Amino acid sequence: MKKSLIKGEKGILLLLFGVCLLVWIPLLLMTAAALMPEDELCWRYLSPLGLGQAPVKAALLPSYPSAEALAELLLRSPGFFVMFWNSCIQVVPMVLGQLLVGAPAAWAFARFRFPGRKLLFAVYVILMVLPFQVTQVSSYLVLDRLGLLDSHLALIVPGIWAALPVFIMERSFEAIPETLLEAAYLDGAGEWGAFFHVGLPLGYPGIVTALLLSFIEGWNGLEQPLTYLKDKTLWPLSLYLPDIAADKGAVAFAAALVTCLLPVLVYLNCQEELEQGVAASGLKE
Repeated sequence: MKKSLIKGEKGILLLLFGVCLLVWIPLLLMTAAALMPEDELCWRYLSPLGLGQAPVKAALLPSYPSAEALAELLLRSPGFFVMFWNSCIQVVPMVLGQLLVGAPAAWAFARFRFPGRKLLFAVYVILMVLPFQVTQVSSYLVLDRLGLLDSHLALIVPGIWAALPVFIMERSFEAIPETLLEAAYLDGAGEWGAFFHVGLPLGYPGIVTALLLSFIEGWNGLEQPLTYLKDKTLWPLSLYLPDIAADKGAVAFAAALVTCLLPVLVYLNCQEELEQGVAASGLKE
């Protein structure tokens, strides 16, 4: 019986390992291509680069590793750094704004019972599941009326009022045991005191989860900057890759690698909080 269980566990582990490989192989191929010299890259990827019809000869390791593409990107491509800082200017204030606006709103939904609460929260859920294309025209008209088009605020302001962070943080705040809040009230804490001293520390995993997902979404955004920003000097890093010519394939792979680094590092540093935030709805008193 025990041997069969062990064999079953090994089978599950092998299956999970295979699924993980499906996720990691594209990243490994991208890393290898970023370290290939231009001639090897062209030989291996003529068809995808639009330079010929030869079949792809993908490799997980370059034959002759070279940092020329990374040097070209980081030392001789000022446009890359302009777009990098544009992304930082647009995404970081948006995430901070979501914390300042979304956390109190989520606390109100989780702890207060006011008329129209369910209806208002249902509106948040509807806005959360609507694709960008549905609200694209109305958002464009509002931003145009406010005079925010062709500025960083065209991406920051709509992002601050996103519905997804409120939904995730509300689930996390709602899971806080009521006995802890009652103890805080008995100790003389007001509603703001309970929010700062009980809500934020115990809801920290949900807050980090919401902000992490918003950061990744904003960092990888394509449609919003294309719609709201006509001035290319304001474009974020996510629009750098489509602007690279086909003969700069090695630089394109290097740019993709560097673009992925920051979200990956943020995820690795917040992985534990992300797991806790996803499981926050299962907390019991």
